[in-house]
Amino acid sequence: MEPENEAQQPINENLLLPQEVLLSAGVHIGTRVKTKDMEPFIYKVRPDGLYVLDMEQMNERVKVAAKFLSRMNLSKVVVASSKRYGRSPVEMFCETVGCKAITGRFTSGTFTNPVYAGFFEPTAVIVTDSLADDQIVIEASQIGVPVIALASTDNSKSNVDVVIPMNNKGRRALAIAFWLIAREILKERNELPASGEMRHSIDDFETS
Repeated sequence: MEPENEAQQPINENLLLPQEVLLSAGVHIGTRVKTKDMEPFIYKVRPDGLYVLDMEQMNERVKVAAKFLSRMNLSKVVVASSKRYGRSPVEMFCETVGCKAITGRFTSGTFTNPVYAGFFEPTAVIVTDSLADDQIVIEASQIGVPVIALASTDNSKSNVDVVIPMNNKGRRALAIAFWLIAREILKERNELPASGEMRHSIDDFETS
């Protein structure tokens, strides 16, 4: 994946991270599958058949999600990932902003069955992949709480309220995504100066 011609998207100085950092992590690289739901977020298709996502839309959706979440009681927000590469980013995100992490296998009824020992009533849910984490998305929808989902080109928007279009399969890409959202939440809550940086780096968010 040479970042050479991948960055044929116009240089945008308003991105939350330098464009070269995002390109080198492949945050804009999707799959060879394109769903109708994700068509509006696709910038182009590469010669090798991989779809490329629009980084500007990713940037704007991160800001929207962070602004929305910053107004909530974050201890009632669930952040979930059934993917191995999502485990560390999710756990570090939750440690940083105070959300509840659910990683690995999701137990059916966690949000809907009050007699289950692990029952929890979230006020919002974030998932790393609406397809892999579909049971979480379905249960969140059943109890009427908003869902924010990182979504690649092969994902669905069904029962998702805010889509953040990006590579949700890459180890580095997931670390960047959750680092960025955490940083923007802290800025929105005035817990981090506009020009300041978090004490945890992107490397700290990445699965080793």
